[in-house]
Amino acid sequence: MKEVEFTNSILCGDSLNTLKNIPSAAVDCIVTSPPYYGQRDYAMDGQLGGEDTPKEYVKKLADLFDECKRVLKESGTLWLNLGDKYLDGNLLGMPWRVALALQDRGWILRNDIIWHKPNAMPHSAKNRLTTDHEYIFFFTKKGANYFYDQDAIREEHVTFSEKSKMKGGKNHFGKNGGTPEKGKNGGNSNLHDGRWDQAFHPNGRNKRTVWNIPLSKFRDAHFAVFPEKLIEPCILAGCPTGGIVLDPFFGSGTTGVVASKLSRKYIGLELNPEYVEIAKKRLSNLQIDLLNAGEHHNEFLQLQL
Repeated sequence: MKEVEFTNSILCGDSLNTLKNIPSAAVDCIVTSPPYYGQRDYAMDGQLGGEDTPKEYVKKLADLFDECKRVLKESGTLWLNLGDKYLDGNLLGMPWRVALALQDRGWILRNDIIWHKPNAMPHSAKNRLTTDHEYIFFFTKKGANYFYDQDAIREEHVTFSEKSKMKGGKNHFGKNGGTPEKGKNGGNSNLHDGRWDQAFHPNGRNKRTVWNIPLSKFRDAHFAVFPEKLIEPCILAGCPTGGIVLDPFFGSGTTGVVASKLSRKYIGLELNPEYVEIAKKRLSNLQIDLLNAGEHHNEFLQLQL
């Protein structure tokens, strides 16, 4: 199968079997959120998440990501979002069960990222805390020289800002030996010579592993959708411009939407034909919007000339 036949397209069918139609080392990045264990019945034969035991669920996902590893380039990255599940009052730890299974299959876990949901739904439980986070796991292939654009997702510096928790605040700026804690950054001559401005990257600090992103809705979908802001840093950091992003659980197509907006290509795999039609409509409307935006931009440039 040639690239032109599957990029910027949605393939309807079982993800594991459909993946076998994609050539090896064909995609640059995988961003996905599989159906959670025991969470929802999608009324589809072969759907993931309805297994009898957590062990069966983990094995199915691990088998699928074996095939994902085959279609992923050596320089590729995998960003996997998973939520947890209670069974008889016992938190199963499903995200970590899956992450450890993938490690056993040869994946390298680079980061565990906490997705904090500030607008998480309240819960009626009276004997435990309300959960307002999920995990995103950042994986690469073993021994791979993988693509990672650190600068594309830098954050605003907190040090010396109103959000800083550093004792002394700006009183340390420009002072020799002015580091806030004795011994901290002891080998950094910039800091100890008072050159704080030279110790911080001009484009911001390295992105942290707690991402505060609200839950998202999409009017045409009657199920939860991947927030675009959650996908953006994964693609910006993990996929080169013009590269191909794969989502084996495409749903309403949010991964494809974000990839298109960021000048990447996409491949979507989806079992449910209804969701495929929702995603196709959504992506078609996006292409019209992007085309119109481009035409308006060209008209503006012509007026400036």
